[in-house]
Amino acid sequence: MEEIWLGLQRAVHLIFTLDPDVLEITRRSLSISATASVIAAVISLPLGSLIFHSVFPGKRLLISLINTLFSLPTVLVGLFVFLLFSRAGPLGQFGLMFTPTIMIIGQALLVTPLMLGLVISALSGIDRQAKETAVALGASRWQMGVLMVKEARYAVFTAFILGFGRAISEVGLALMVGGNIRGFTRVLTTAISLETSKGDIELSMALGIILLAIALVINLILSWLQQRNAVVRPGAVE
Repeated sequence: MEEIWLGLQRAVHLIFTLDPDVLEITRRSLSISATASVIAAVISLPLGSLIFHSVFPGKRLLISLINTLFSLPTVLVGLFVFLLFSRAGPLGQFGLMFTPTIMIIGQALLVTPLMLGLVISALSGIDRQAKETAVALGASRWQMGVLMVKEARYAVFTAFILGFGRAISEVGLALMVGGNIRGFTRVLTTAISLETSKGDIELSMALGIILLAIALVINLILSWLQQRNAVVRPGAVE
């Protein structure tokens, strides 16, 4: 117990003294996951709006499949990306393996189904009257999509925050395609795994505290968004 307490004290010291390794790993984690989340959002918003507004055979099956991919194992995505971008893979010529770029691509693939499903769910929660009013006013398909996203903006932003939280907390994909290279592809989760195996508990705990703090911030933002969404009801035209 005493060793744990001493390790915690040293971990806090590393954080408050702005240890270079801690700062570097944290910045890289935030940068990679934020970029992947933005890419996933850019894909999910128009695609989710298109799926929601379109009528086609198998729509329910497609939405069920997207929802199933919410719990897609990170190592499975890592395996898919590895096979795709390895030297023997069809995209191996780009030489992206074990780089931050491939980690961004992998995390974007991981969180896109989550964001996509939540965007569709957010749009389906909008009052039908808002859509009918827009149609009556002669809104185009593009204007309709923009209006619906605006009405569901808090729920859509919630989808982005949840996607970012899933991206920054995953470890399997980052290890498989990033390689955990110091100063290049090492992120919070992979660094915690490595430093723990090496016996550097202080650094592991410091990184763990930062990851926990990020999770706390994400939960606080989600709580605020839920409160805002309760005040501004979906379908309330401003």
